[in-house]
Amino acid sequence: METSIEVSSSNFAADVIAKSEDKLVVVDFFATWCGPCQILKPILASLSREYDFILATIDIDKNPDLASQFAVTGVPDIRICDRGQMHSGFVGVLPEPQLRELLAQYNLKSDLELGIEEAKSAIAAGNAKAAKQIFDRLFSQFPNSPLVTIQAARFLIHLNKLDKAQELLDSVGFENQDHFNKAQSFKALIGFKQVLDKPENTKLGQKYARACQLALRENYEDSLKLLLEVVEADRKYNDDGARKAMTSIFAILGTQHPLTKKYQPELMMTLY
Repeated sequence: METSIEVSSSNFAADVIAKSEDKLVVVDFFATWCGPCQILKPILASLSREYDFILATIDIDKNPDLASQFAVTGVPDIRICDRGQMHSGFVGVLPEPQLRELLAQYNLKSDLELGIEEAKSAIAAGNAKAAKQIFDRLFSQFPNSPLVTIQAARFLIHLNKLDKAQELLDSVGFENQDHFNKAQSFKALIGFKQVLDKPENTKLGQKYARACQLALRENYEDSLKLLLEVVEADRKYNDDGARKAMTSIFAILGTQHPLTKKYQPELMMTLY
């Protein structure tokens, strides 16, 4: 459940310091005139529901004493209060994945992410009925979460319900660039599936189809290896499809994933 409170000098000790003994408090120093503050605010509010921390907001213009006490020189300035101690967070706006990494440092568990892992386990076990029940629960609990939408679409792709998967992915807006990009990458998986339906009767075409099949099974390492071979053999194959397939997989995995770090430079060397 989301817990967001407005904090001033009068309730800072009680609502931030004291409450942090039982639950983590994320302190958001902001200003009403600050554009980045308005971008970050709904992201923090959403995460507070998911991770069950207290979000304490402090308007620096109304509370210059607190801003001075904690040496706030730019906003948004995020601090973490844990067991009565204030810790540095960051200044500015971080992408949601980095916000999650910050919260993970304090051993917070995301109910949403735990639910998604539960659904993935059900899918891996071949229990589609259980997976659907988990996604239904997550949609009810987190109705506006693009994470749930994307993972549910991924599940539908596994079931070959491509139209429904496409519909879900189309609903992910570009308000959050990371989630939007992820949705676009999973749309590429639908394209991979379509390639499997009509593979070209050539060795190169069969290799490309095999790579797409591996990507759908989330065997990304073998898929990237084959796709790179296709790019090396023919850069123009399938309207540059192999290169686009590789970049889509990189987006799904993320920039810090070992496979992205390995194959992205190899792709660049092959192309240029």
